[in-house]
Amino acid sequence: DHRCTLPKAHLLKTTAEFQRVYRSGQRFRGAGFAVVVSPNTLPWNRLGISVHRKTGNSVRRNRVKRLVREVFRCNRALFPASSDVVVTIRPEFSGNSCAEMLAGIARI
Repeated sequence: DHRCTLPKAHLLKTTAEFQRVYRSGQRFRGAGFAVVVSPNTLPWNRLGISVHRKTGNSVRRNRVKRLVREVFRCNRALFPASSDVVVTIRPEFSGNSCAEMLAGIARI
């Protein structure tokens, strides 16, 4: 399936899911963000996004979440298969475009 889609089932939603990834996952740090990866039992990878409140107002935080979702949606091959991926955005994150976000994730 080569279409860029991101069904709801491919997103982490509950606190318990996020906590499991934080506890058992492997961490990678980028410029202003961190990625935590933990294997899951599903045939696909799932995305969770955590944006620190100090990153900005709700407009800024939601824009960052949209950027991360877009990068994940169109570049699933960059992320490990059958794993849960949590992208944590820290207050010093400065990326404002998909290209910047993609470059940051590709580096790690």
